[in-house]
Amino acid sequence: MTDAMTTARVDAWLWAVRVYKTRSAATSACRAGHVRVNGERAKAAQPVRPGDELRVRIQGFDRILVVKKTIAKRVGAALVAESVDDRTPPPPSKESMPFVPVRDRGAGRPTKRDRRDIEKLRGRDPD
Repeated sequence: MTDAMTTARVDAWLWAVRVYKTRSAATSACRAGHVRVNGERAKAAQPVRPGDELRVRIQGFDRILVVKKTIAKRVGAALVAESVDDRTPPPPSKESMPFVPVRDRGAGRPTKRDRRDIEKLRGRDPD
């Protein structure tokens, strides 16, 4: 087995396993620093090998993916499942998240009392 068969570009792999819709979106995420390979920031052309751990920041949350098999082209969903091990923890439940008051749309600007209450909930000193 040659080295070319055991590695793939990180942006191509993320696109192939359907983490990003387009390869250019995967490349942009790498440039922005949203992709880490084994804890280090990854450039788009960095090779990934089976066993590498990728942390991908998408919509404010980290996805933890482990490379099982390297692929560089998009394949069917069954082959994608064989290529990636998703170790992302489940999102926190709504009950464990703190309550944040919601203002009705169009209710206008918060009053001074509302602002103080919001700051108190966030744990900041209102003044």
